[in-house]
Amino acid sequence: MKAMSKITIGLVAAALLMVGCVGESAKASSKTGASNIVTEASLGLRKTDLYTEDSTTASKTEYRTAQAMGSTKIKRAFQDAPPMIPHDTTGMLPIKIGDNRCLSCHLPKVASGVGATPIPVSHFTNFRPHNIIKNGMFKKEVDNYKNEVSIKETTHLQGARFNCTQCHAPQSQGNLAVENTFEAVYLQKDGAEKSRWSGTSLTESLDTIKGGANYITPEDIANANSPAGASIWTHH
Repeated sequence: MKAMSKITIGLVAAALLMVGCVGESAKASSKTGASNIVTEASLGLRKTDLYTEDSTTASKTEYRTAQAMGSTKIKRAFQDAPPMIPHDTTGMLPIKIGDNRCLSCHLPKVASGVGATPIPVSHFTNFRPHNIIKNGMFKKEVDNYKNEVSIKETTHLQGARFNCTQCHAPQSQGNLAVENTFEAVYLQKDGAEKSRWSGTSLTESLDTIKGGANYITPEDIANANSPAGASIWTHH
C-alpha cells in the first residue's frame, strides 16, 4: 500500500509539473506575440473554410488544345516513364479494344512519318502464358519451379495494352498547389524523350525464358548440396 501511495503521489506531482510548464510556455508565447495553435485550415493545401464549399474555388484545369501532329512533346517525368499526351484527345475517348484511334498515328510503321512516338516492343509482347487442357488434364505452359516465364513477341498490339490512357494521360497546365522540386535523372542522353524498351532490351540478361537456360538447375531442385537434404520438390 505504501508503494502504491508513493507511485500515486509521484504521478500527481509529475502532472502538476507538466501543467505548470505548459502554463509558463503559454505566458511566454503571449508576451512575444507567438502562437502555438495549429488551425485546421493550415493543415491542408486548401486555405479556406473546411466546413463549407461556398468560398472554395479549385484551380482551373487547362488541357492542351493543340491537335495531333501539331503539338510539342512533353519530357518524361523520369527514365522510361509513360509519356504524357501532348495533344487534344477530343473524339478519341473512350478507347475500346476494337476502336483505338491512337493506333492510326502511333503504330511503329506510321509513327516516324507523322512525328509521333512509336508504340514500343513491350506493347507487342505477350507475357501471359497460355495454359492448355491435354487429355482432360490441366497443363501449365511454364514451370514455376524453374522460374520460367512466357515471353512471345508478336506483330499486333496485345490486349493487355489496348487501353492507352491507363498509363498515358493528357497534361493539365494548371498551377500546382505546392512547388514541385523533383529533378529527373535519366539513364541515357535522350531519356527525356525515349524509353529503353526497344529491340531485345526486354529479354537481355533474362535466363528464365521457356526453352532457354534457367537460373534454377536440376542440382538446385535436388538440393544436393544442402545439409537439410533433398528438396521436397524433387518430383518436379
